[in-house]
Amino acid sequence: MGASRVGGQVPAHEASTPAPIIVAPTGKHQNKEQPPPHHFWDKKNDWLFAGVGAARTFDYFSTLNLRRRGDQEVLVTNDVVDNHAAFAVVEAAGTGVSMGTSYLFHRYGHHKLERWTSIVHFGLATTGAVRNYCLKTAHPKTTP
Repeated sequence: MGASRVGGQVPAHEASTPAPIIVAPTGKHQNKEQPPPHHFWDKKNDWLFAGVGAARTFDYFSTLNLRRRGDQEVLVTNDVVDNHAAFAVVEAAGTGVSMGTSYLFHRYGHHKLERWTSIVHFGLATTGAVRNYCLKTAHPKTTP
């Protein structure tokens, strides 16, 4: 080491040892240190799940509006949409499935996929709701 030790103490620059280096199968060096784990119910997931729930609520009301204007729903049957309670359960179940999928990703250490599940679900549900409002009202042909 070459540095002199005074009174049996190790100088500060020698006392700290760097984290061990692991050589991955690809030959790349990686630090053993990983970011600290987060809790599943952290602030970021709270906001993401609230966003998914809000987007599914937006989709619920936009689909009801679509049906009132005489258009047809393409992803579920019109009978389900017209039964408002059943359709609300379908939308809530979609939110629950999204949260469950995020939990599975969290449980098995896929934290980026955990977050992206909610981000993609929020985006798709919002896009679908906006699309429902953008569609033209169906005008049935009347015979004189």
